Amino acid sequence: MLLSGGLDSATTLAVAASHGFACQCLTVLYGQRHAVEVEAAKRVASALHAHEHKFVEVDLRQFGGSALTDDIAVPKDELGGGIPVTYVPARNTVMLSLALAFAEVAGAHDIFVGVNAVDYSGYPDCRPEYIRAFENLATLATKAGVEGNQFRIRTPLIDLTKTEIIQLGLSLGVDYSLTHSCYDPDSLGRACGHCDSCLIRAKAFADLGLVDPALP
Repeated sequence: MLLSGGLDSATTLAVAASHGFACQCLTVLYGQRHAVEVEAAKRVASALHAHEHKFVEVDLRQFGGSALTDDIAVPKDELGGGIPVTYVPARNTVMLSLALAFAEVAGAHDIFVGVNAVDYSGYPDCRPEYIRAFENLATLATKAGVEGNQFRIRTPLIDLTKTEIIQLGLSLGVDYSLTHSCYDPDSLGRACGHCDSCLIRAKAFADLGLVDPALP
């Protein structure tokens, strides 16, 4: 289970747990400016009784190319079209590869990831066709796959709106005050309320007649 500490990954963890999986979580520290989400991941894993929680560091700041890993301003108060500057080159491929290595060693064949193709901000590595391609790669490129143990990349949120994701999480007891999704938190780790991630969250909670508990 890839666990960032954000709303989507917390909900995905709750879904996996509700289906009876003993969840081994992996949080990747990739040099993101919103590293406060790592503490959120610890809170979420504890609250949802993860079986195990590992951390691995891969510093994508060495390459930059994203507002999350480089000196590029995070856009505020706008939800534009196209692929945004918060896209991190190859991030999901890197993370899923690490999760695949963890899964193969652990003898697990199900990898959960909270990608979403509806309210996904235009990231190409959140699309269903990408997930299918990686699942095929996982089978081709591993000893387990060659020996007939096919990996499944499970994406329970991929076709849901953000509002539907929150409804699902609330029904499973997710405490969203524990999560963090902001791309540009302040020095105290508080959400900015103005980046696209904050805007999408806030609107979804508002559509349900709720206030995002992660906002200051």
